[in-house]
Amino acid sequence: MGESIPTDANGSVAPVAPDMACILRTIRVLRDEQFDVVHLHEPIVPGPCQAVLILNDVPVVATWHAAGGSMAYHVPGVKILASRVSRRAVVSADALEMASEALGGEYETLWNGIEVKRFAEGEVFPTEAPTILFVGRHESRKGLSVLIEAMQYLPRDVRLWVIGSGPETKRLKRLSQDDSRIEWLGAIDEVEKLARVRGADVFCVPSLRGESFGVVLLEGMAAGTAVVASDLPGYRNVVATGDEAVLVAPGDPAALASALQRVLSDGRLAADLVEKGRLRADLFSMARLADRYVSLYREAIFDNVAE
Repeated sequence: MGESIPTDANGSVAPVAPDMACILRTIRVLRDEQFDVVHLHEPIVPGPCQAVLILNDVPVVATWHAAGGSMAYHVPGVKILASRVSRRAVVSADALEMASEALGGEYETLWNGIEVKRFAEGEVFPTEAPTILFVGRHESRKGLSVLIEAMQYLPRDVRLWVIGSGPETKRLKRLSQDDSRIEWLGAIDEVEKLARVRGADVFCVPSLRGESFGVVLLEGMAAGTAVVASDLPGYRNVVATGDEAVLVAPGDPAALASALQRVLSDGRLAADLVEKGRLRADLFSMARLADRYVSLYREAIFDNVAE
């Protein structure tokens, strides 16, 4: 739609496209396609989303994802923009708290869906030793530094695959340069990524904060891999009973290492996590989520016709 600008947001970097060319393309799409309903994600973000709210005259369904608070939600005029949304959804209790506190209104709490079959079926990357996998952007919020530090507490035969890159990559590589057990894979294609998720013994998600929903945990569960993750409110949306993954205090390398070692050394625990995780992932399938959104679309269109 246009050039995007990397923007600091919630401890991460989000692409925002507020340029005029992008807005003009959005207007042209709305005019040419004559949609019955438009669905926006993070609807108050400048660019296509705000252009739709200001200029569009058909029903809008919107989904809020962010958690943890944002000054952008309190900018004058934002609440008015949000009032143009016909049906509102959030992906978690944390996202609900943030949106409702700043913008008011009524919201339906849904979830972030995953294509379960895509993660469950396919090649399995072979391993020769107990293997932990990390996938994500290398930034402080994702907690990769905690996992790197936790490796010093783990046996010498344990291996770590690190997928992705980011602002902390160089520093963390220097920090761990003497540890040959860590394999830095960088950006890899989706087929290999999924094969490694299925092949790893443990999928580790050591995030520190700012996670409103645990979709990455669901991906590991759907792939049939035991999950160890930080005990964050957003991840509790996925780990409902405590049997689907092992959760540990965020930012504690020793506790993380202990949890990883438990799963790696206890075959029965690992198998139980895999079984319960797969059942949990099935509840968050994209097909079920699509059915819920179709209902919201129909409600929004019906309300518009009734008016």
